[in-house]
Amino acid sequence: MQPQQQSLLYLHIAVLLFGGTALFAKLINLNALDITVYRATIAGIAILLLLLIQKKNIQLHAKKDYFIALFLGVTVGIHWVTYFAGMQMAGIAIGMIAFFTYPVITVFIEPFFNGSKPKLKDLISAAVVMLGIYLLIPSADIGNDVTLGVITGIVSALFFAARNIIHKRYFSQYGGPQTMLYQTVVASLLLCVFVEVPITKVSHYDLSLLIIAGVIFTATPHSLFASSLQHLSASTAGLISCLQPLYGTFLAFLLLHEKPSIVTLIGGSLVISAAFYETWSVTRRNK
Repeated sequence: MQPQQQSLLYLHIAVLLFGGTALFAKLINLNALDITVYRATIAGIAILLLLLIQKKNIQLHAKKDYFIALFLGVTVGIHWVTYFAGMQMAGIAIGMIAFFTYPVITVFIEPFFNGSKPKLKDLISAAVVMLGIYLLIPSADIGNDVTLGVITGIVSALFFAARNIIHKRYFSQYGGPQTMLYQTVVASLLLCVFVEVPITKVSHYDLSLLIIAGVIFTATPHSLFASSLQHLSASTAGLISCLQPLYGTFLAFLLLHEKPSIVTLIGGSLVISAAFYETWSVTRRNK
């Protein structure tokens, strides 16, 4: 198998596993914050062992990088909590679609760092996303679980977009596993004080799922994703990542029997199409 083909395979497996992460919001009998803390801790241990086995450097190059790592860990921790909470409230399909507003959110945040303004096509993409989100929301009542789940998913997308922009500008010199090690450690330490169910009271069933979520669905895909970038561009990775909601929705239908409505599929198609278009635009512009 050619290196590019192998990298493409790694990337698709990583995106499939990222999509499967959403299932644990429904499978694990814990709240979103507890899931995030235990998942991040287990993932951090797995990544640390991987780096030690590979004899990779763990220390950062400069003192200021530790402050950047702290900020990245805070943003990714909030992103993970809201990510799981959104899907617990709205369901896998709707929660993932709401989260995938992040590519469009990114094109609106990034200009503040570059000193530029959003372009007309970005405004059109945003309008398409807003229409898609409107179709996902069953009512204007914020007390409705689905409506609240969509809002929470968008908040998750906002923090994820902020994490990606800061990482790209100030932390891109570090590899994927090394970056995720600091983010998982910071996220778990930051949120552990808010844990409701101590680890000693977590059932064996939930603990098994947490280990699977942390090792197979967090540490593994991040490592595969980082490896795939050795022979693939970041833009290609971004385009293929747009398949994540499709994988997540399919797995939820297959394993949890969550069947999305026609309106959800239409709204989701609008959101994912806008995300795909924005990522494709970046690919073309970079070329």
